[in-house]
Amino acid sequence: MKNLNADGQKKFGRKIRIYIILAVIMLAIYYLLDLEVFSEWSNYIPFLKRLTISLIAISIVLLTEQIIERIITGQRLVEGDRYNLLRIIRLLTMTFSIIIIASFLFQRPYASLASLGLISLVLSFSLQAPITSFIGWLYIVFRRPYMVGNRIQINSHRGDVIEISYLDTVILECSGDYLGNDKRSGRVIRFPNSLILREEIINYSGPQVPFIWNETAIQIAYTSDLKFVENCLVEAAQTDFKARYAHRPVLDSGKWQPDVYFRVNQYAWMEAVISYPVEPTDTTGRRNRILRLALPHLNSKPDMVQFPEGTHR
Repeated sequence: MKNLNADGQKKFGRKIRIYIILAVIMLAIYYLLDLEVFSEWSNYIPFLKRLTISLIAISIVLLTEQIIERIITGQRLVEGDRYNLLRIIRLLTMTFSIIIIASFLFQRPYASLASLGLISLVLSFSLQAPITSFIGWLYIVFRRPYMVGNRIQINSHRGDVIEISYLDTVILECSGDYLGNDKRSGRVIRFPNSLILREEIINYSGPQVPFIWNETAIQIAYTSDLKFVENCLVEAAQTDFKARYAHRPVLDSGKWQPDVYFRVNQYAWMEAVISYPVEPTDTTGRRNRILRLALPHLNSKPDMVQFPEGTHR
């Protein structure tokens, strides 16, 4: 980690030096063009001055971008918020750079604005889908239906968000066609941001609600001691919760206490179902840990807990 931070600092310092040197060189060239030595090139001097001013302005924009990105990276922010802020900064940098280049290409600003307006009008009709996806990106940034790191579902696709670009979103699929659990399948799903403007988004994670509710059922006979079964399952869920989620600031909250209910199975035995809170990416692992903790206690008391075997139903 220290090596990565050191490399990042070196790259940051190198970029800063490059942009400052470029700005200083362009500024020096701008004033040197007024010397009599270049009087023979009087026809080209206005063009060269505009070029140097444009390069100075672009260097300042890029320098400002690097400084702001460095400040954002150093702040303790949620991963999704940091990602969105960096995207906005890069978009603004690109926008200002395009404005500077357009000002350089067109000597008259009003004419350049009119040309850009006409070009934008033509492009708005020919690029409706990308423009709608860009509007979808703005909706994601400001309304925050999901962020990088969240587990979401849109249509039949479920996965963890790894990238939100200006036009599309990339998720790592979980479950899918080949898995019966919530593990990542290894497949990458990419969908246009415009999809969120017409489809519902299910977000399984977020800073306000760190857990979702899941449940696991075990089959027992009607002759079992239901209170003993309930106590074993609740104790297993609470033990795993404290061991796994000790870093969460909600351990003392009664909102996240597990609960057990019983229901009749269609095959003539009973099911004990435990409902428990779990992080969206830990559903399979938490179910396995609860069963590993609860089953030894249940099996150790065969006179109190009978499982559906033979006539014990």
